[in-house]
Amino acid sequence: MHGSNQSGVSEFLLLGILESPEQQRILFWMFLSMYLVTVVGNVLIILAISFDPRLHTPMYFFLANLSFTDLFFVTNTIPKMLVSLQSQNKAISYAGCLTQLYFLVSLVALDNLILATMAYARYVAICRPLHYSTAMSPGLCVLLLTLCWALSVLYGLTHTLLMIRVTFCGSRKIHYIFCEMYVLLRLACSNTQVNHTMLIATGSFIFLAPLGFMIMSYVYIVRAILRIPSASSKYKAFSTCASHLAVVSLFYGTLCMVYLQPLQSYSMKDSVATVMYAVVTPMMNPFIYSLRNKDMHGALGRLLLGKAFQRLT
Repeated sequence: MHGSNQSGVSEFLLLGILESPEQQRILFWMFLSMYLVTVVGNVLIILAISFDPRLHTPMYFFLANLSFTDLFFVTNTIPKMLVSLQSQNKAISYAGCLTQLYFLVSLVALDNLILATMAYARYVAICRPLHYSTAMSPGLCVLLLTLCWALSVLYGLTHTLLMIRVTFCGSRKIHYIFCEMYVLLRLACSNTQVNHTMLIATGSFIFLAPLGFMIMSYVYIVRAILRIPSASSKYKAFSTCASHLAVVSLFYGTLCMVYLQPLQSYSMKDSVATVMYAVVTPMMNPFIYSLRNKDMHGALGRLLLGKAFQRLT
């Protein structure tokens, strides 16, 4: 990833999705605010789960890792985006662009796999509660997380190494806010059919297979909940799944609009959708997972207010 490719391109220009200086200033303050909210929200989630023994369960273990992934994800893209929006120097080196692309692709895949693992944890908790402690042992949780990381790293490396083979010539202007896969492929002057085929093939495995697994898990979960005689117990069981379903819907809704389509049809509306999953989704996740979660409310209260909160509760 170091150095330029065979076409001699040493850098790209990140021009952003809006070109007028006034609009770029608005975008700068908007993205800066969103970045700060995302960092604070995800750091609080991680700290609350880490320091509260009551949250040392598989569900919160994966939630803390999801927050860490989102934190790493936005830090990979937004700081460089802010520099490009604020300064006249909008250049990003070829190596820097591919590095950003690698982490972008890997972390999107990791986000997705962790969401699938969380769906499995909820399935075990609701459908097999008596086996929960053995089926979701600490060792298995670490093993599942390790597998998620390994698949994500492999996925990111595959597409980054394929991108190194691409020849760029002519325009090096990226009318976008970070080095995104489809945007780079549209700048290529060599044949990118292999890249696009692998993007569809591996994407179907790394995204559609977990989605199918999540759908099956929730089919069994809903069937199990409907058998519960108590209405209040049904509501409690459904409410524990609502946050996860909201995050999955937001994640896949934006992702499918961008990547499950031919490269030739990629347009500005897809740029907006990419901003949604790259910026908005990581910012919203902490709110979604904490707003209706009493355990998280308590942990955040104890983290921020300490003994004063304990006396109030």
